[in-house]
Amino acid sequence: MDPSELHKLLSAIRSRELSVDEGLARLATLPFEDVGDALIDNHRGLRQGASEVVFGQSKTTDQILRIADGLLNGGNNVLITRLDADKAMALSAQWPEAEYDPLGKTLTIVRKPLTPRGRGTILVVCAGTSDLPVAREAATAARMLGNEVEELSDVGVAGLHRLLAHLDRLRRASVIIAVAGMEGALPSVIGGLVAAPVIAVPTSVGYGAALGGVAALLGMLNSCASGVTVVNIDNGFGAASAAARINRREQP
Repeated sequence: MDPSELHKLLSAIRSRELSVDEGLARLATLPFEDVGDALIDNHRGLRQGASEVVFGQSKTTDQILRIADGLLNGGNNVLITRLDADKAMALSAQWPEAEYDPLGKTLTIVRKPLTPRGRGTILVVCAGTSDLPVAREAATAARMLGNEVEELSDVGVAGLHRLLAHLDRLRRASVIIAVAGMEGALPSVIGGLVAAPVIAVPTSVGYGAALGGVAALLGMLNSCASGVTVVNIDNGFGAASAAARINRREQP
């Protein structure tokens, strides 16, 4: 339940469209709902302005089905991250309206309109094609969190002219998510070109000394460009969540 839904519920009780008992029944599972081996945080939308997101990688299909069903019954849209194709197929059989992105490994179920809440556009910039899975996760999550999102791919520093050809788009963005592996230089370059906040996402892409993304992570943490912050390796969802909070017009 988000603030607008709670406001409608309380208004309905005040106008006597709903009885107090009916209102209490709807609020009974507001803090959380026990669906077996998971406790769905139904209060998160009120606290944070966005409902709970499901991390699908280490959960069974049955667990994800129960959690997603509980979220939908609570009036929420559903975003599941790190979901493999077999689990996605099972969920799509249950909910035909579900949309699965095999590249970003995200599944979305949209039951209520995605209300634009951002002040401007979040631009997701990707250094190379190999970084696209993380970038796509970030883009999908940012859209589900109520933002206008643009994507710009394969503009890494090995061919700097490719990035500079898009200076107008870079400078129009309210927040930029910069996704890169290897040495992780892209966010530093972007940070020196724009006034907007830059959220850097190191990926695990790279040869041996890249150390599974550690080299990119350390490079981004040591950026000399101001206004660059860094999330964990391959954490596209975390970058989208931070960008959405920065871009939000008002607090929940």
